[in-house]
Amino acid sequence: MNLTKMNNTLNEVYKAHPLTLGDIIPIDFSSSPSLPDSHTWSQPIDGDDDDFSSNDPASSSIPIIDMMDPNAKKLIAIACENFGAFHLKNHGIPLDVSQGAEQQLQRLFSLPTQQKMKALRSPTTATGYGVARISPFFDKCMWHEGFTIIGSPSHDAKKLWPHDYQQFCDTMEKYEKEMRRIADRLTEMMLEVLEISEEKRKWVGGSDVSAALQLNFYPCCPEPNRAMGLGPHTDTSMFTILQAKSSGLQLLKEGKWIPVHPHPNTLIVHTGDFLRIMSNARFCSPIHRVVPNEKDERYSMAYFYSPPTDYTVSPSVTGDLNSVARFRDVTVMEYIGIKAEKFGDSLSSIST
Repeated sequence: MNLTKMNNTLNEVYKAHPLTLGDIIPIDFSSSPSLPDSHTWSQPIDGDDDDFSSNDPASSSIPIIDMMDPNAKKLIAIACENFGAFHLKNHGIPLDVSQGAEQQLQRLFSLPTQQKMKALRSPTTATGYGVARISPFFDKCMWHEGFTIIGSPSHDAKKLWPHDYQQFCDTMEKYEKEMRRIADRLTEMMLEVLEISEEKRKWVGGSDVSAALQLNFYPCCPEPNRAMGLGPHTDTSMFTILQAKSSGLQLLKEGKWIPVHPHPNTLIVHTGDFLRIMSNARFCSPIHRVVPNEKDERYSMAYFYSPPTDYTVSPSVTGDLNSVARFRDVTVMEYIGIKAEKFGDSLSSIST
């Protein structure tokens, strides 16, 4: 896996769609005992408490799929059609790798704000410390801070720990390699289900895939029902692999927010816009959000996986039901640009 090439390619895409500096800087949550107006959302937010989840039978029906199950490919397809999400067990990540990444994640976000600001990403780059890239599309700020890694994290890690950055880099690169292994296998299964030709699958396993690791921190929030951890959106990826130990993620299904509670030793996988296009709208690209919590901090790691930036994403038109393409062809790079401008209207803008 060529980490340097991956970093340079994706960063070139984001340079063409810069953010303003004001859209990047998080507040110092440790000095905010009350919810500031800048982070107060106008509509009350449904929480992720026991009542909300237990009264909704759909909350427990997001399937748990064994990656080693001979029927895994079929089960994944059903989950992608019905929810656009599933829990993945027996994924093969060594415990020391996942726990090591969690420790480094917490090490990073426990740094003083002034120290973290040394790795603040610029408006024209995608890596480093800052708020979510979707922030400019919302009137209010989110109760969240993040750190984005594309390829090797050494450039930004040196700013945080000038003399002690190697452990962070080694740990995160090991974790990225494990995520890449899982992502390649999931991609093979999904594209086989969609009957994507071998010619169109040659990129899988190559060195120029588009991938990013997003580290997230959601501090305890004084008024969680009036705040938002991460605003509603779909992912600009084929799919996202999420590791989290606490609740907060919610998917929108049939007009209702469904909590996705983590299960021990599993990862959460949810599909993104590129898989929606490839499947000709057969698979979901679920709108999702993250709600904050008053008592517990929440950490997560999200691995975003997509084809190379110059790859042309085309709908798979097979059988009677999908005889007409629902979307036009679009390159990964072009669609990232569309998403940077149109956000929630991006898929409809390429519909045929």
